[in-house]
Amino acid sequence: MEKIEKDNQSETCECQHHEVNDKNNCVCEEHECDCENSKETKTKKRKDKHSDKLNEAYNKVSYLEDSLLRSKAEFINYRKRLEEEQSRILKYCNEDLVKELLPILDNFERAVDMDDDNLDDEVSKFLAGFKLIYSEFVKILNNYEVSEINGLDEEFDPTYQQAVMTEKKDGVEPGVVIEILQKGYKLKEKVIRPAMVKVSN
Repeated sequence: MEKIEKDNQSETCECQHHEVNDKNNCVCEEHECDCENSKETKTKKRKDKHSDKLNEAYNKVSYLEDSLLRSKAEFINYRKRLEEEQSRILKYCNEDLVKELLPILDNFERAVDMDDDNLDDEVSKFLAGFKLIYSEFVKILNNYEVSEINGLDEEFDPTYQQAVMTEKKDGVEPGVVIEILQKGYKLKEKVIRPAMVKVSN
């Protein structure tokens, strides 16, 4: 610091770099102002610098918050899709097994259909065991929510049925199922085998 005479008063120059003229007055080269103004200018610059840093920090925090929210939303959506996929897999985990069992069920039905009205003959006695096994087989499938698709005498529905034959039938409008050639089945709400049907034309 240096004492400088100004207007017959002694003042202390606080400039870091200053020059003193012939009259011992402080002259600031950078701002060409007195010491008091120079000090205020430097204080303002420091405030502006701090303000810029605060704005930069605020913008960075805002960006990071947005990124975090987006990442969180993406993770929630991913977890939801994963849970739905796992639920679907568990819901239909027996599908392949049921598909393998359906041809066996068809064979049991063919065997049972061989019986006639005479329940005392040898064929009926022989098929009694088949009927019992068939009945238990159907009960087990029903417990696992396997159900038969029944559309006889109803309008043909390509969602559940596959038309393999057409035939004109008196008194029946076109597009009606007149015969089921092979039964169809659903596992819960999903069609695992459409019914093969004959449709009127």
